[in-house]
Amino acid sequence: MYTNNYHNTDLSKLKFLVTGGGGFIGSNIVEYLLNNNAKLVRVLDNFSNGYRENLVEFKSNPSFELIEGDIRDLQTCKDAMIDIDYVTHQAALGSVPRSINDPATTNDVNISGFLNMMIALKESTSVKRMIYAASSSTYGDSKALPKVEDNIGKPLSPYAVTKYVNELYADVFGKTYNTDVIGLRYFNVFGPKQSPNGAYAAVIPLFMQALKDNNAPKINGDGEQTRDFTFVDNAVQANIRGFFAPKTASNQVFNVACGERISVNYLWDSLKNAANSNLEAEYGPERQGDVRDSLADISKAEKLMSYKPQFTVREGLKITWDYFVKHT
Repeated sequence: MYTNNYHNTDLSKLKFLVTGGGGFIGSNIVEYLLNNNAKLVRVLDNFSNGYRENLVEFKSNPSFELIEGDIRDLQTCKDAMIDIDYVTHQAALGSVPRSINDPATTNDVNISGFLNMMIALKESTSVKRMIYAASSSTYGDSKALPKVEDNIGKPLSPYAVTKYVNELYADVFGKTYNTDVIGLRYFNVFGPKQSPNGAYAAVIPLFMQALKDNNAPKINGDGEQTRDFTFVDNAVQANIRGFFAPKTASNQVFNVACGERISVNYLWDSLKNAANSNLEAEYGPERQGDVRDSLADISKAEKLMSYKPQFTVREGLKITWDYFVKHT
């Protein structure tokens, strides 16, 4: 999938750590790095949330290495960073509903686990920079559109609290220990390797599974809530550009999105067209902790990281649907 090139640096001399590499975004980053001849791509994952099958295609690659471990263990984080040049920290427990049902585990993984990664980074003698997955959920109850990095509201879920705390820790560590970290506030990322399975699956794979099974999906609320849906290649690009961005980007957070505002109803209609289906959705109550509307201002990432989305939502949906049909 990754024919676009987002780096000018020779990756064959560099070693990378991808935490959560068995997950959706993490495994796509692994694919990009290996396809571009990285010297080593080490994955740290405990597979509580990711999938071994996302990594099967890489196992025969001599540059691929897997550590099965948990970021909640500090020594595991330290060991994973040995001899590594760049880290992308994607390991987390996502999902607003999951965090509402089990705030304690979400806190342990997303805050204690992140703190362990920051301590390991602080003590590492080799790592030049760490990228981490922040979240658009940090904007909380702010009604302002588009979303600009410096203007956030109050969190609407335990998950949002954890991702905001990540940003606070990253900022404090940068000022206190001179660590070099960049946070990426992802906006509703979708694409190949995103699972439709489990209680907390995201909306696009759920819609695709519904179309494949010809079972009406449930839409929360009236379906007119909007999101800045972002194809995963754009998220991969932000990580790669983040590794090598100039020092002016250090210890900051960036929106990673398309800058397109799309309703859930429009999304459903687009997927129905891709699938040549007349299936009608069912509508239910609004979901607790959800933001009503979301749209990102991506000018900061464009300016400081040379980020430029290469795929529109429509293009991404077509690629994702074709992959889904082929692989499920």
